[in-house]
Amino acid sequence: MCRNIRVLHNFEPPATSAEVQAAALQYVRKVSGSTKPSAVNAEAFDRAVQEVALATQRLLDALVTTAPPKDREVEAAKAKARAEQRYGT
Repeated sequence: MCRNIRVLHNFEPPATSAEVQAAALQYVRKVSGSTKPSAVNAEAFDRAVQEVALATQRLLDALVTTAPPKDREVEAAKAKARAEQRYGT
């Protein structure tokens, strides 16, 4: 999975539409192998991003969990600590 795509489920506050859109864009970039499509492919690329964003939002809206919501700042600190341990930065 692309490392730039972040977990969006079970956060308080919930994922924003901008976060969903960014994840969709990263997914389509990864699958297509292109960060910026050619002019001839731009429409298909943009349509795919919108469709993936809609499917992602539907998925997030439908998911159910009994786990308490996560805090973005706490999760970011954990990720930073893992990176420091892994890469020694």
